[in-house]
Amino acid sequence: MINKPKGTNDILPEESYRWHFLEARIRDLTACYGYHEIRTPIFESTELFVRGVGDGTDIVDKEMYTFQDRSERSLTLRPEGTASAVRAYIEHGLHQKEERCKLYYIGPMFRYERPQAGRFRQHYQFGLELYGESSPWADVEVISVVSRLYAELGLSNVIINLNSIGCSGCRSEIRDTLRGFLERNLESLCEDCRRRYDKNPLRVLDCKNPQCKTIMSGSPCAIDSICPDCREHFEGVKHGLALLGIQYQINPALVRGLDYYTRTVFEFVSTGLGAQNAVGGGGRYDNLVHELGGPRLPAVGFSTGMERVILTMQNENADPQNTENTELRVIALGKEAEEAAFRLTYDLRRLGLRTDMDFRNKSLKAQLRLTDKMNEHFALIIGEAEIKERAAVLKDLAARTESKVSLDNAEQIVKNIRGAHA
Repeated sequence: MINKPKGTNDILPEESYRWHFLEARIRDLTACYGYHEIRTPIFESTELFVRGVGDGTDIVDKEMYTFQDRSERSLTLRPEGTASAVRAYIEHGLHQKEERCKLYYIGPMFRYERPQAGRFRQHYQFGLELYGESSPWADVEVISVVSRLYAELGLSNVIINLNSIGCSGCRSEIRDTLRGFLERNLESLCEDCRRRYDKNPLRVLDCKNPQCKTIMSGSPCAIDSICPDCREHFEGVKHGLALLGIQYQINPALVRGLDYYTRTVFEFVSTGLGAQNAVGGGGRYDNLVHELGGPRLPAVGFSTGMERVILTMQNENADPQNTENTELRVIALGKEAEEAAFRLTYDLRRLGLRTDMDFRNKSLKAQLRLTDKMNEHFALIIGEAEIKERAAVLKDLAARTESKVSLDNAEQIVKNIRGAHA
């Protein structure tokens, strides 16, 4: 017996309808806002993530699935979607067609981390990327798309945490101020945070170690040291969110887990997920396009773990109804009826009716039990008598009624079924 690898998940047929529902909502919503889908490779050059995500982050140092191919090139299964999207944006010259570009992606990401509820080593992500917009309205738009998505999915216990971590101009002052505080507490910090002290002290704010979190609760806030331009930008974001009636709370400790963020960072958290309560998040990354070889263009984006969203929907009793079951089961009684039943099944499917037929020659009672088990609302019974009459018995199992229908008029059968519960 070979089991699935630790930290992975099989999405079984009885669960897949939730994924279809979520993906359909995503595609409808992104179309309303003018975002277009991009699909990038599952593996990329390792250097892309080292440069893009940041050397010294937990993702790069601890969580990436990295391997050498047969040509001894270092490749990595993508741990997140933004770096890949930016790479494709630059490589294919999308900025030359129009600087302002709006993309979204849906796909698997890979991180070697401790599996938890709704968090897997292979997980699926939905993300937005908006290039070429420096205005705070762009930040607000991205946040509003996700806020609307969660609302349309029925999530009512989701809170937005908001912060600004400054730009490259004021980041040095923020780091110096934070290093001064950390230096006085260095021996009490965990080994990872002592390493972050040298590489990027802002990463210490993201530490989950309880002792480090206690120490950092008294640290200086990055938002207090941002430059006037960053402050004006942040005030614009807050004003835009207020204009749309989107509630948020300021979280001075919020930095997100990737080094490419600048200015605005935000995170959606659910009150019903326990300690690991983040549903999704994002922010502005105005330097990343240039750092990966493209022009100096601002950008802002977001991503959400789809497993986390589905888990949150279930926790909030917002699970969608499964509308993907077959509607009709065609039941052939005897060999003579099989050919007519199979042909009619084919015609009904061509007309768009979700129809199934069992070929195991089971009894009528057994097939009706199967119809009930599969939550099918109708059964069409064809036996020897029906073949002679060129008619079949259509049973409405919900209404407990039945009627005769012509074997030679598939369109009328579909109309009868569609009209029964309209």
